[in-house]
Amino acid sequence: MLNLRTGTTADCTGLSRRSFLQVGGLAAFGLGLPAYLRAKSQAPAAARAKKCILLWMQGGPSHHDSFDPKPDAPAEVRGEFGTVPTTLPGVRFADPLPMLARQSDRLAVIRGHDPQNGSHGVADHLMMSGHKFNPSLPFPTFGSVVAKERGYVNGMLPFVQLGRAVDRRFNGGVAGFLGDEFNPFEVHEDPSAAVFRVRDLSVGTDAERARLDRRYGMLAELENYQRAAENDPGVLRARDEFYERAHGIITSPAAKRAFAVNEEPERVRERYGKNMFGQQCLLARRLVEAGVQFVTVTDGGWDTHTNNFRSLKDRLLPRVDRGLSALLDDLAARGQLDDTLVVWFGDFGRTPKVNPTAGRDHWSTAGCALMAGGGLKVGQVVGRTNALGEYVTDNPVRPSDIAATIYTTLGVNLHTWYRAQDGRPIELCPEGKPVRDLVG
Repeated sequence: MLNLRTGTTADCTGLSRRSFLQVGGLAAFGLGLPAYLRAKSQAPAAARAKKCILLWMQGGPSHHDSFDPKPDAPAEVRGEFGTVPTTLPGVRFADPLPMLARQSDRLAVIRGHDPQNGSHGVADHLMMSGHKFNPSLPFPTFGSVVAKERGYVNGMLPFVQLGRAVDRRFNGGVAGFLGDEFNPFEVHEDPSAAVFRVRDLSVGTDAERARLDRRYGMLAELENYQRAAENDPGVLRARDEFYERAHGIITSPAAKRAFAVNEEPERVRERYGKNMFGQQCLLARRLVEAGVQFVTVTDGGWDTHTNNFRSLKDRLLPRVDRGLSALLDDLAARGQLDDTLVVWFGDFGRTPKVNPTAGRDHWSTAGCALMAGGGLKVGQVVGRTNALGEYVTDNPVRPSDIAATIYTTLGVNLHTWYRAQDGRPIELCPEGKPVRDLVG
């Protein structure tokens, strides 16, 4: 059996005979002895952050019209927005972002972001895993890796996705080869609605509880029947553990409290914005506070081929400005910002030139991303694009580098090895490099 994590030591090399024999079979999978020894020698990374909130802007936000404006460019590139000063000398944001401009000292603005893709669907996989899409080997998203490495804390779900704005066609935002047990718990309901109930956690009445217990009992009987018919006790044990945990969480008062966003004071809810994105940000704060390790907040509608400026000004940018700035304020006030990594990005950037329908199209060589909290070195701009925002000219940050920065901040070893379902050993993040300006 291939095992890259275990094995007793029997000689001065630190490898047991069993471990050495296991190495012999690795070359067939493309993993030689040097790589194996590197993996064995890696000490667990020191975590800067305990939790992560990822804000995913599906469709691809325009870098020109948000965090990398070009006020001196020609009008067809500059667009319709003006700019506002930030707390960082010489740094300006687009003028629909005044609240975040006042908090730029808490942000790392990655203007050197090179998304390396310009296609929806593929982007959801690449940007949220750090790996290019491979139909034969879907890689896990960040939250799934954290769920596998960290597990359950305080009986809470390790990985939650809020909203459904993730394109699954190319395995975006899911566990990939790690297996379905590490997929996110998805909450599609709108927390800004007058009545917000998380369907799978809504066991309010005695009748609903009795119905759940009956179903759980029937499931247990079915599992007992299958146990007699199947020959893989490991699979059955894993399945039993999954159902036990699911049942425990569904009936947990702590989980219900974590999702009870309506218990927040009205002034707090107003600060975040009484819209789906703003209340998802508030809910994300409640979830990480309760023990959830990774929360993905999804927001759709960023594919602005037409009416780019109207969509951004009237809807998209104001809710990000309010929701994200409130999240940073709230985490800081509660003493949780250093322990919580906050990341914002989307599919890719958008074209420098405005098209004839007042929109911007897909752009694969430049974009923008934000990071905050998590003990990072913030209050800075990382990298730059050229005068028209066409490509990165300094300190490029690829999707794999963003992945490496997230994992390093959360204390996940970049050289962790997993086994794919076909038995192949897979290294978690072999190509990405943590952004040194952020992590030191």
